[in-house]
Amino acid sequence: MADKQISLPAKLLNGGIAGLIGVTCVFPIDLAKTRLQNQQNGSRLYTSLSDCLIKTIRSEGYFGMYRGAAVNLTLVTPEKAIKLAANDFFRQHLSKDGKLTLLKEMLAGCGAGTCQVIVTTPMEMLKIQLQDAGRIAAQRKLMPETVAAGSVEPKSPTAMQLTRELFREKGIAGLYKGLGATLLRDVPFSVIYFPLFANLNNLGKRGAEGPAPFYVSFVSGCLAGSTAAVAVNPVDVIKTRLQSLNRGSAEDTYSGVTDCIRKILRNEGPSAFLKGAYCRALVIAPLFGIAQVVYFLGVGEYILGFLTKKDN
Repeated sequence: MADKQISLPAKLLNGGIAGLIGVTCVFPIDLAKTRLQNQQNGSRLYTSLSDCLIKTIRSEGYFGMYRGAAVNLTLVTPEKAIKLAANDFFRQHLSKDGKLTLLKEMLAGCGAGTCQVIVTTPMEMLKIQLQDAGRIAAQRKLMPETVAAGSVEPKSPTAMQLTRELFREKGIAGLYKGLGATLLRDVPFSVIYFPLFANLNNLGKRGAEGPAPFYVSFVSGCLAGSTAAVAVNPVDVIKTRLQSLNRGSAEDTYSGVTDCIRKILRNEGPSAFLKGAYCRALVIAPLFGIAQVVYFLGVGEYILGFLTKKDN
């Protein structure tokens, strides 16, 4: 992230810690993003981010805003570890005399985004089912016209129940539903984020070789993260729709990426691809800001140093 040299173990530890803190802080906004993206014309339960959060607290309680957080908290560390390690690996092998052209920076980001979907796809698959379960339940109570006659209200599943069910019905492929859409989102995100952050951060360097001040790295991370998040939001809408297993009776189902694009354009218009864009920006910007705080404080290095002293 920042310019100071950090060992790979410390980098992975910093990424994991930043992910855990970030997810805890911004998960309610991510839940609202998923629910806003999934609701379709004719079954709109929420009008905005604040409306979604207020209705969630009223119907599910405070902890209802953290549905699916356990999945994220469990898998965010390996996800960040793979992404950071892959980006570090590709930058090292693409650099010439320690310097990278913009194209090579984008290629390194592309490689990192491609590698991370190994963890990201099943994590998002499980998280989306848990996050959207509350929306479906609320629709049954507040908008009964969207529910098929005679249908039985499903029980809210756990992550383990969902995993077992998907394995039993579709094998490992069940957890990787929406893999193509996840690649279409995460690869462009990394291609935009990593070079944009590096170049914004370089603008604030103290001298030719000096590191950028902390606040410059913080702002650069927030700006690059939110810009990349909004840029790929249309694909995030598609991915969310494809990975959602349960829907209201009046809501469309999709057979693939092109079918999803066609039906959204026909039934909801182009503006539907921007659903939840500001929520996603509000999620991503603090995540990368928090990451910069963790890197700046050297939390990973401190923990590794403490463990090394303890062993000696």
